Order: sequence, then C-alpha cells, then structure tokens
Amino acid sequence: MNNRYHIHIVISYLIIGFLWSSCKHKEEYHSITDKIEAKSKNYHGTSISSEKYLEGIETIEVIENGHTFLIPERKGELKSFACTECHTKPMHQMQSKDSTKKAHWNIKLNHADLGTMNCVTCHNGDNPDALKSLTGNPIDFNNSYKLCSQCHQKQYKDWTGGAHGKRIGGWAPPRASMTCVNCHNPHAPSFDTRWPARFNTQKIKERK
Repeated sequence: MNNRYHIHIVISYLIIGFLWSSCKHKEEYHSITDKIEAKSKNYHGTSISSEKYLEGIETIEVIENGHTFLIPERKGELKSFACTECHTKPMHQMQSKDSTKKAHWNIKLNHADLGTMNCVTCHNGDNPDALKSLTGNPIDFNNSYKLCSQCHQKQYKDWTGGAHGKRIGGWAPPRASMTCVNCHNPHAPSFDTRWPARFNTQKIKERK
C-alpha cells in the first residue's frame, strides 16, 4: 500500500511540474513571433555587407509597408527623359489628324485589353514627366512601382517583403531590390517562352 502511495505522489509531482513548465512557457512566448523577438533582442546585426556590389549603381531609398530598402534610380536610365524635351504642350493639344506621323510608333501596348487601359491610363497627359495614378495623382518615374501596385497588390506586398523580385548584390544588408520595370517591360509585362540558356543534348546511353 505504501509503495502505491509513493508512486502516486511521484507521478503527481511529475504532472504538476510538467504543467507548471508548460504554463511558464506559454507566459514567456505567446507565439513564435514573440520567441523570435525575445531571442533576437540582444542581436546587433552582422558585419557582412552587400555595399561593394552596389558600387556604380545609382539608388534611392524608399519605405514601403514598413520596410526601408534601396531601389535603382530609374529616370537616369530612360533615354528619352525628360519627356517635356519633346512634349512642349499637353497631349490633347498635340493630337494630329495626319496618320503618317505617329509618336512612339515602336511601342506596342500588350498589357491589358484596350477597353481596360491605354497610354493615358498610366501616362500623365498634362505633365509627361510624371506617371499618374488611377485617381489622377502624379507618380514619379522613380516610383513607378506605385503605379503597378494599384492592380498587382499581391505581387506588390510580396515585393516589399522581399519574396518577389530580384535582389541586387545579396541578402546581406543593405537591402537593394529591383523594381517591377527592371524585370518587366511595362508595355508588355509577360515573359516570352524560351529555351533555357543551357540544356543537355546527350543521349541516355552516353550518360552511363
């Protein structure tokens, strides 16, 4: 009888100890995010840097969705910028009935149905040196991702978090990311199907 009593006492203490430690754990970390924040409280960063890979690249700092990072400067890469060097009047005053004279004849819009969008959906007719939002607000060419984010909100959120798009340099700070127009042609954003740069042409028997 005494042995059973002692065994019962020991088991009871073990259960109480387990429950106490579990409760303590729950009080300490209510979620995996809390645990990460607690464990990284005294983390002071790393000495590894991607700055050397950014040499020669003009970048600007942006803050999107609470994330601060660098993106490539855009306007300096546009051959025909500033647009007002040619567009000296608002677009509606520059229209011509002469069908032989077509501005930007080499640009084909293959982005959405023409009933959905055309050139002036994104380009500012009153100020050609800026883009415009769907509500008519000006958007700087350097921040063209703000224009894309109006329709492509999921991709925009992934991009600001670092899950969509290509990094410049590496994953070490400072973070520098390509923007939508660095990878996609804004007038025809879909990628064409193509063969990989390298492919295996050997026969199966030659691999043995």
